[in-house]
Amino acid sequence: MLAEVHECDGYPVNWPGAPDAWLTPPSVIGSWVAELDGRTAGHVGLSRSEAGDAAPGLWAARAGVNVDTTAVVNRLFVAPSARGHGVGALLVAQAVRAAQDRGLHPVLDVAASDTAAVALYERLGWQFLATVEQRWSPEQTVTVRCYAAASRR
Repeated sequence: MLAEVHECDGYPVNWPGAPDAWLTPPSVIGSWVAELDGRTAGHVGLSRSEAGDAAPGLWAARAGVNVDTTAVVNRLFVAPSARGHGVGALLVAQAVRAAQDRGLHPVLDVAASDTAAVALYERLGWQFLATVEQRWSPEQTVTVRCYAAASRR
């Protein structure tokens, strides 16, 4: 399914040499899949902040807390055939609950070019923090939008 999403949407931007390892980075706290009609329909991960993540530091500075109080929502994708059923929103909600259950504030970085993901996070009420440039390699700089989940009331 990840290969299908990459071919359709260009996500992930750079195809990982080891997709299984990309889905389960060492910093992973948890990951979830959604099913629709008995088929895998989507995936989301939740990780501790890693070097290069911008949103955790932005949120921590804004909230006056340590970056260790954040969790990064990542690796979100939905199969093209499963779109329009709310799968992405359900997966994001699961990751947010899992972070909050651990006393962590959910944040994320998303490539600015991924307009569908940006629209989803904004529709779900995520707080825009900043647009930053991230160097993904010596030859590649990517513009990303950083968000934090709305605070619990």
